[in-house]
Amino acid sequence: MPIQNVIINSTDVQRSVDFYTKSLEAELVGLPTVERAVLDLVTATSSCGRWVRGPAPGCPTTSSWASGTSASGSTGWTPAPTSSRMPECRSTWTRWTPRVGVRICFLYDPDGTLLELVEGNLQYGSVLGPAGVAAEGALGTPERPRFDHVAVTVHDRAATEAFCRPLGFSFLGTIEQPHDPRGFSIGYLKSGDTVVEVFAFQTEKVGREPQTDLPGFGYAELGGDVPADATPVTTPAGTEVLANPNGFVFATRSGEPAA
Repeated sequence: MPIQNVIINSTDVQRSVDFYTKSLEAELVGLPTVERAVLDLVTATSSCGRWVRGPAPGCPTTSSWASGTSASGSTGWTPAPTSSRMPECRSTWTRWTPRVGVRICFLYDPDGTLLELVEGNLQYGSVLGPAGVAAEGALGTPERPRFDHVAVTVHDRAATEAFCRPLGFSFLGTIEQPHDPRGFSIGYLKSGDTVVEVFAFQTEKVGREPQTDLPGFGYAELGGDVPADATPVTTPAGTEVLANPNGFVFATRSGEPAA
């Protein structure tokens, strides 16, 4: 049950379309409207829509997620650019840094969704799914950027794996960060051509409730049937979604919000 669609709560659909098509070479699916647009990201789609009509009284107006913290919640999704086109995108990037086996950089979309661009294949410290790692490498370099993963900081990686396994995800491997004083490690759960990247820390983490009613990343929709015993959460837009034990929303039961 791979990730099929990424929901972006957009405050200006045309602005989102311009950003994703120009900066990340996404392609429009059908005709956009002022309320909604669907973008093809090779391995998944992204639905950008004006589903946020303003928070309820007393609710925050911006996401509580912050870069560099261990707050539970989504950290964005990742397209992977081709090497030949990286110079064309570099003016958009905010950081360019080496990582285990790959090069990465980060930027934000117009509504504050954190995006990570990745070049190359990860070299896992511990390989837990050799077949999945081989399939990942076989994807090769795309002709244009493709969707790769969503990421989440968790309180309990084992609980996240137990939640994801019935949805069709299994571990590819892990990367430990022995020099990080927070006891930081990363696990990678794969289904089809998409991945849930799981961040874990030994230090105390800050809890965070799902925030599907704010601009930016909303949740990721899975292809296939959701398990009957799953407990849904209803968003302000009236869509039922699933939240894992760490509060990260990444599966829909009834599809994206109505425009």
